[in-house]
Amino acid sequence: MDGRCAVETWAEFGFSGASCTPTVKLGAGAGVFICTGSDEVYVFSAEERKLTTVLLFPAPVSDLVESADKQHLYVACRNGVYCVSLQFLLSRAHSSPADASSSPVELKISRECLVVPEEGVLSLLPVGSVLLTLSQRDTSWVLTVYNSPNQSASSSCEMLASYSLLQASGVVRNDTEERTGMRRRPVLICVHSSDATTSPPSSSEATSTDGQFRLEPVLFKLLFGIDAALAKSPVILCGLPDGCLCFLPLRLPGSRLRVLHSLEQPVVFVGACVVMETGPGHAQCLVAMGELGRVVLIKTDKGGPERGGSIAGFIERCVPGPVMCGCVDQKCLYYSTGSDLLTLDLSQGGEERDEEISSKTGAALQSPASLNVCRVIAVAEPTCNTAGEVQLLGLSARGQLQRITLPMRREDASLSKVAFSHVGRNVRDLLSAIGDVCERATTLKTAIKSKNQILTHLNQVLNISFLLITSTNSEEHLLLQEKPIRCHAVTKWSRLLQKDSLNLTCVLDNSSPYVLEQGWTLSITVFPLSYSPSTGGESPSTNFSFPFHNLHPGETLEVSLPLAAAGDSAFPMTLSCSLVFSLSSLLGEEAANVPSLQSSCFSLPLNTLTVDWLHALQVNRPIANHKKATSQCSDTAMDTIQAFLSSRRIRHSGRKDGGGESSSKPEQEQFSASIRVSSELLRDTLVLKSSGLDPQGPMLAPQNVFLSLLEWLLCEGPGEVRTEHQGDKISSSVIHGQCPNGHTVKLSAKEVNVREESLGKEESLTTVEVHVESSSITAVCGLHHAVLHRVQTLLQRAPERPASTKTVQSLGLRQALQRAEHLSQQIQQSRVSGAFGVGASTGKMTRSLLRVYRELRENPLLII
Repeated sequence: MDGRCAVETWAEFGFSGASCTPTVKLGAGAGVFICTGSDEVYVFSAEERKLTTVLLFPAPVSDLVESADKQHLYVACRNGVYCVSLQFLLSRAHSSPADASSSPVELKISRECLVVPEEGVLSLLPVGSVLLTLSQRDTSWVLTVYNSPNQSASSSCEMLASYSLLQASGVVRNDTEERTGMRRRPVLICVHSSDATTSPPSSSEATSTDGQFRLEPVLFKLLFGIDAALAKSPVILCGLPDGCLCFLPLRLPGSRLRVLHSLEQPVVFVGACVVMETGPGHAQCLVAMGELGRVVLIKTDKGGPERGGSIAGFIERCVPGPVMCGCVDQKCLYYSTGSDLLTLDLSQGGEERDEEISSKTGAALQSPASLNVCRVIAVAEPTCNTAGEVQLLGLSARGQLQRITLPMRREDASLSKVAFSHVGRNVRDLLSAIGDVCERATTLKTAIKSKNQILTHLNQVLNISFLLITSTNSEEHLLLQEKPIRCHAVTKWSRLLQKDSLNLTCVLDNSSPYVLEQGWTLSITVFPLSYSPSTGGESPSTNFSFPFHNLHPGETLEVSLPLAAAGDSAFPMTLSCSLVFSLSSLLGEEAANVPSLQSSCFSLPLNTLTVDWLHALQVNRPIANHKKATSQCSDTAMDTIQAFLSSRRIRHSGRKDGGGESSSKPEQEQFSASIRVSSELLRDTLVLKSSGLDPQGPMLAPQNVFLSLLEWLLCEGPGEVRTEHQGDKISSSVIHGQCPNGHTVKLSAKEVNVREESLGKEESLTTVEVHVESSSITAVCGLHHAVLHRVQTLLQRAPERPASTKTVQSLGLRQALQRAEHLSQQIQQSRVSGAFGVGASTGKMTRSLLRVYRELRENPLLII
């Protein structure tokens, strides 16, 4: 076969939600029917080279075929088989307005055209006056025979017989069906017996149109039996997706579906061809082709005297696959792999002995010839033009209807010179081939670009992972080293619907040189350090997830989350921050084909934040001078009312004991705790750092030390959590505020000179005493623990001191922290309220808690 194929694009259709493999079929005259697997069927006119009609069906279409008399079109849908009059379609197409000639006529097919109400029909085949349907029922294939209506397309078909066959197992399948979601359609053809010495069969049986073949009588008898040959019964061949090639004699009483051969892979095509032309229209060979490239040729072999005459020979070979579609003419098999259109010559070994014929045919099956046409997914039966050239009508993967003209077959090699009149056509063929190669190159470039983007994204993810893992390992030795990607937060009280709530604004800071692209999620887990045993021993943690896209180096991401409501005393709280990456984001849309990646992700820990009682403290704002008197009067009145209500409540509770002593105590007991910090330590660490002064320069005034300490405790503090008061200046040594549990607290700072008898030294020491006072023991312990925890960072900033002094003070601070934290947890778990009372009924636990608390209150810790 010399020369190249000429490809001409006629029209372009779209694929949307295809449920079955597309098909292209030639109709009566110059009509072409295209089914893309959706609920639309396109009617294309080959003469006018345009789309004339679009048929809209109620359900997706799986197959279509013309009736034997070429008057009707049968269409198999999900809910049954419809029958449409071709004459009606032709009249509607010609009656369209002239100004709308460029637009096709759309016809909506109603349920009145439903002639076979059978669901799940996959393939159709008309044979004479009957219509055969093939469907799948659970684990069986069902072949049903109906009496097709000839008078009216709207009349229903009557079922004549039904045959079933169990599905075969162990079939090797290609992943094309799973990847595309399109179901493979079974193949149905009809084979008639043809005897050259007798009169030809009726016109309905002797046709050579789509799905109808006449087979050599000897081969017909060998394959289907002497009874079917004598009865001149048409035989239905079924190529099933489970790999079985079955047959059914249609007019033989007692017939049943039987297996002729198994390809062990889904059958894509079944047809017949003329290997040796002993008679016009007589096929000497049956051809079956599987999805993975297995080809089976069935023809007559001379078995010799020892084998009892002629037998049916099966020649089985494998060709490059996968096979998308196929068709045959008299001597060649054409099939498409999606990337190329190939042809197999089945006419080799014409007059030689059977052994030589089989060997040459097998060799021909293993060497298909390329036609250099790509992306063909459906092809119609071959035709010949006036010049004797074979023409194929195919549908490409992009939805293009193409006419493919094959070059002439030349028997004499000396006639290989191309005539001058064919130069123009050869140039067009060459340009078409170049276009196909360019299209393939474009597809490959797109795939390479997509994979490069995936690799670049994966490289960023790996760099970020190694960076965070390395910083985590080094943090064991360098506690003060900050991660390049970390979180810090700001707490703020807000009021919504007359309810106060503490909100947290968390800021993700990307200080690394890498971009956090799509697929990353900021995960924050919030859980209290102490919790009530009523939760069953499980920590009442809450997780918040915030997906984001493209956080470049130096950029920040702010997210807000509710932390606690007013009245909640579950402080301190720990916020565990981490970055979670979803592996499915690497492949994008291709991840849907990999089910194992749908829920695959990994987490990289960042830093941990702590929100204590000082972060949750609502500090009363400074009052303007012109409003101070009014506010003091109002506070006095409120205090008077509160004292009155308290006295009434205490007097009422005292009556139960029969005494009146409780009524004389209207005020609640006040609890307090103190801690003393060396002024020298504050100047070395806090005051000079915040003011930016030179350590060798003049010192600040002593009265500024305790103000700076209060400002640092309330506004800045250690760690990465700040309050909304950051930047505010403290002008008073006494701060009033409200804790989350609703109790008021007083936080004050003053200078205290510690004498020599307290220190065991001759000279005195100037310190700053931080005093916490409240009627709630929970609030006092929580604030005391927060102050101790923050002052601990001052020791880490302090310059080197004698080892003994620093070791002793650090040990004392660590013990005090453990006591305060132990006391806070015990109070939370025992559900001790703010009005904690001491008595014989509180038990041993209460006495132990009070003993620890008195040690903290009566012996203020001194840090130097």
